[in-house]
Amino acid sequence: MSKTSRTSITMPATAKKDSIIEIRAIAQHDMESGFRYTEGGKQIPRDIIRTFACTYNNVEVFKADFYSGIGANPLIIFTTVAVESGTLEFKWVGDGGYEAVNQARITVS
Repeated sequence: MSKTSRTSITMPATAKKDSIIEIRAIAQHDMESGFRYTEGGKQIPRDIIRTFACTYNNVEVFKADFYSGIGANPLIIFTTVAVESGTLEFKWVGDGGYEAVNQARITVS
């Protein structure tokens, strides 16, 4: 099973209705491509984050799929429209049962 990781979200806590907000999400995760070998010649299993998704009041507003070329600690930057106050949930899913979830609230006026 993959190690747990620390996640961080940077986004405004407040916004005007219908304004565009920028969101930055990062998960600290030691990625392993699956192409490397140990000194003994044994292949190191792939261990990467496979998907990232963001929901805004339970509606998916952003999703990304990752592949073996992704680097460690992927930083995801995207925008969405502030339509109403509520909760944004961020979820990373990866190999070996890896899953990390974070939430942030926004107040829209």
